[in-house]
Amino acid sequence: MMTDPEQSPLPARLILNWYDRHHRSLPWRITPPMAKAGRTADPYHVWLSEVMLQQTTVQAVKPYFETFLSLWPTVDALAAAETEAVMQAWAGLGYYARARNLKKCAETVSRDHSGRFPDTEEALKRLPGIGDYTAAAIAAIAFNRQSAVLDGNVERVVSRLHAVETPLPSARPALRALTAAITPADRPGDFAQAMMDLGATICTPKRPACALCPLNGLCRARRDGDPERYPLKAAKKTKPERKGAAFVAIDGDGAVLLRKRGGTGLLAGMTEVPGSAWTARADGETDTGAAPFPARWEACGGIRHVFTHFALELTVYRVRLAARVNPPEGWWEPSATLAAQALPTVMKKVITQAIPGAFPRKDIVT
Repeated sequence: MMTDPEQSPLPARLILNWYDRHHRSLPWRITPPMAKAGRTADPYHVWLSEVMLQQTTVQAVKPYFETFLSLWPTVDALAAAETEAVMQAWAGLGYYARARNLKKCAETVSRDHSGRFPDTEEALKRLPGIGDYTAAAIAAIAFNRQSAVLDGNVERVVSRLHAVETPLPSARPALRALTAAITPADRPGDFAQAMMDLGATICTPKRPACALCPLNGLCRARRDGDPERYPLKAAKKTKPERKGAAFVAIDGDGAVLLRKRGGTGLLAGMTEVPGSAWTARADGETDTGAAPFPARWEACGGIRHVFTHFALELTVYRVRLAARVNPPEGWWEPSATLAAQALPTVMKKVITQAIPGAFPRKDIVT
């Protein structure tokens, strides 16, 4: 007989029992065996991983997390780092506002909190770049607060458990309340991570392994025979299209002309090749008037990159110079150090279009 999840005291117990046996081992996580041995979560590690994991996969985050810890093992060390070095270490991970807020948050914690993160959701949300989800995750995982942690995986588990008919994003307040109702006072951090693991490995978007799920006796979506229906989602709006041109200049030694973007707006402070403005103009992709200097620029194809709010198509132009010219802005970066620059993924795509093999495929996070 199926039990009503709203009436049952079992969800937390079932989830934690499952997590004790099937938890994922992740570089930033204190697993149950580690906790039994006396290890406790480091708030800096929890915060760093949660910021990196926003809209990014676990596999993509792992090497970045380890790199950041090797360079800046404490929040005070990160606060003292040069902004350019942080942006370079972040390059390729995407959503670069996260990196800028990461630096600001580290500075705030170091300066205003003596290098110690606040231990409540309310205080955490007053820090730069920390919203509802991240505050709840840090409070629960690092400080054992009974906070309802709601990421995409948890949304899917809870919406199926209760067969929530309201589509996302409108359903989020109700899903948060339902998550709070089953979040235990004991081991809330493990519970939050268990729910994330369950959504990532069992209660997957397609073909969920319901037979292996510890909540299968409570799940209304499974009872109704259509778990993949949940969570319901509002119809997606078509993203606007923008076009532009990018110019890859290569000197006789293989160095590439780079410049730095302005300090505000999308990809602020990042490194790029020269290019035109990104506009909705139909002819933007053929506009060579934005070239950094007169030369025999040849079109060598195009790239497409999808940002959060729009899709971008860039026509790529290339020129190989016998003698280096002095550009009005920017610098010539040797090919040997090109990968160390703070180049966002869209620019790595551009350079690779002009210079195949310029970056390892693993460095171009799509």
